[in-house]
Amino acid sequence: MNTLSYKTISAKKETVQRKWYVFDAEGEVVGRMSSRIASVLRGKHKPDFTPHVDTGDYVIIINADKVRFTGDKLLQKEYITYSGYPGGQKRVKAGDVLENKPTRILESSIKGMLPKTKLGRAMIKKLFIYADAEHIHAAQKPEKFNF
Repeated sequence: MNTLSYKTISAKKETVQRKWYVFDAEGEVVGRMSSRIASVLRGKHKPDFTPHVDTGDYVIIINADKVRFTGDKLLQKEYITYSGYPGGQKRVKAGDVLENKPTRILESSIKGMLPKTKLGRAMIKKLFIYADAEHIHAAQKPEKFNF
């Protein structure tokens, strides 16, 4: 009889070890980059991933204003908001959003790929997006994440 016992380890929020990663978005395609970052925020890159526990790491994105879209999405893709009032729907092209608020493109893309629960709202708080190459998280000693 084998004396080794294999147990599935379920992560707990008290035992989660979090790291800080920095990601340079210069020249990256928005959708492909967003899905990889959402996976890191969720913790799916770790061997102790547990669906009901926030096991993800912190992510810093720099150069968000230098992302790119494939095809004609820069001219055709629209971001739609609705205030709840009659006539309160607004449509803005992706090119205009990239020019005025470049961090909003990545924020909305990554947020859409996370769970729509309390857990997803906790995960999005670990995301920090900056339009230029500078960030204020040097004290956390972030390391470059290799996808």
